[in-house]
Amino acid sequence: MPYNEMLIAPMRGELVALGAKELKSAGAVDEQLKTPGTTLLVVNSVCGCAAGRARPGIALALRNTARPDTLATVFAGADIEATARAREHLAPYPPSSPAIGLFRDGQLVWMLERWQIEGQDALAISGQLKDAFNQYCAPVVKN
Repeated sequence: MPYNEMLIAPMRGELVALGAKELKSAGAVDEQLKTPGTTLLVVNSVCGCAAGRARPGIALALRNTARPDTLATVFAGADIEATARAREHLAPYPPSSPAIGLFRDGQLVWMLERWQIEGQDALAISGQLKDAFNQYCAPVVKN
């Protein structure tokens, strides 16, 4: 049974407030990953490492000059079909939540798994994300 939406709304909201596109179906995941450019796909979660490490680390990293074209998210335990499809795209990495994958033109180019998130603080996660953004994403040009 999926999580109660009222309980997870604040956790969803943290990424949505950063501009995340919520992907709530397998088709939405596939469509997003067909989009040219870079997508940071976050498998969001109710766990403490998502709350205290992953989401704050993502927020810090998105201040970087180079960042993904799209921030997208599925919620493990709520967006069942979308999470399953996201995990297919994140293969060969085993399913985990939270998890953060960076895609360029539909290809997974960088991954941060739960076991890596658990052992670091938000600042360290942000640093790893920034390194990945600098390597795989073009700087955002402001007019």
